Amino acid sequence: MNRTLHPGHQATSELQGMNLKIWRSLQVAFWLIGFGIFTALIFFPNIGIQAFWNVLIPVAPALFVLSTGFWRNVCPLGTVSLLPRHLGISKSKRLSLKWQGRFHLIGVILLFVIVPVRHIVLDTNGLATALTLALVAVAAFTAGYFFEWKSGWCSGLCPVHPVEKMYGQKVLFTPPNSHCGRCQNCVIPCPDSIPDMNPAKANMRKSHRISSTLLVGGLPGFIWGWFHVPDCNANAHWTDCVLAFGLPYLTLGVSLSLFLSLRKYLHEKHEPLIVSAFAAAAVSFYYWYRIPALVGYGLFPGDGMLVDLRAAFPFWMVLVSQIVVAGFFVWWLVFRDAKAAVWAVRPPFAGRREG
Repeated sequence: MNRTLHPGHQATSELQGMNLKIWRSLQVAFWLIGFGIFTALIFFPNIGIQAFWNVLIPVAPALFVLSTGFWRNVCPLGTVSLLPRHLGISKSKRLSLKWQGRFHLIGVILLFVIVPVRHIVLDTNGLATALTLALVAVAAFTAGYFFEWKSGWCSGLCPVHPVEKMYGQKVLFTPPNSHCGRCQNCVIPCPDSIPDMNPAKANMRKSHRISSTLLVGGLPGFIWGWFHVPDCNANAHWTDCVLAFGLPYLTLGVSLSLFLSLRKYLHEKHEPLIVSAFAAAAVSFYYWYRIPALVGYGLFPGDGMLVDLRAAFPFWMVLVSQIVVAGFFVWWLVFRDAKAAVWAVRPPFAGRREG
């Protein structure tokens, strides 16, 4: 019998029948939404930019915190990457542990390269954003065509996956795994099926150690610095490009230095707490600056604004929302006493039948 398990409950469950049809319908619906945004970015750029950068992207971090597994089930790019496997045309090559670590490191590097480009062109140019998404979709499909299940993209090269591992440490609920019918053990350890997953829970290959340290230690500072850079206009000077990369990288370095110092001078048993604290700082910084920007109170007027509510809501109301949201994420990731949870219920292993 198929079922959705509560956090902390570990078992295997193969999704089939009506439950599988529901998830397939959700995947199609989210893919169509993604394709609609992609089309709008080309033909109606103002609408596309608003829908992608000011609606979808601001929702994503909170969704990663509450239910990483749900997003991994319905992510349009994840669906694209797994399409070759579902169609039976994937070459299904297995990645070695060494290359799993290298793919993860590449994903982290892509994250820290792509995000500053938003200020230079992506936040204000629908066609450029659409082209970037098209290139990413091709990369996702190619990874799924060559490599086994999620190892190539969803748990490998995807630049969003490192953030999922950063934020998805204490998920609220665990859905079934709607992509993996039978577990092929394609990634070690599997991020979907390891309780209380975080970037430190990885094999100790050098590339994994580098990427995990860079992500956990650097992300809070990187986010803080990114929000202190304005979007470039059509007449952007090369110095604007330097600032777009320079300030986030500088504050990334400060944050990373603090993380390395804490990890060096505190006992090893405190490392999970440090990781949780830096994750809470990262997501809190994001919403601390993103919420005001969405309603017209951003550091740079107009940048990242969804709707101007300055005439309707005084700033103190926005400030209260900032404090409440930041406090929630600190409580959720650092102080909340939660049982270890998995992102998604592991399906039965291939070649093994349950019960």
